[in-house]
Amino acid sequence: MEKSIGDLIKEELEKQERSISWFARKLSCDRSNVYRLFQKESIDTTLLFRVSLLLKRDFFSYLSERLKEKMQSQDSQ
Repeated sequence: MEKSIGDLIKEELEKQERSISWFARKLSCDRSNVYRLFQKESIDTTLLFRVSLLLKRDFFSYLSERLKEKMQSQDSQ
């Protein structure tokens, strides 16, 4: 099963040992919004860009790889 973008962000935050409070403060939002972000299957690209910069991880590349895999899968059918 593929992980959602919210799961990936949560995992990266935990990997970096960053707190929810730190993340919320850096994103200028409430902690409750961060928890909602973790539950999302998709998010706005502007927000994903900000998150990628903040956590220094290119989440777009993960999505791009998933896209390539799906396209290859369709081509082989």
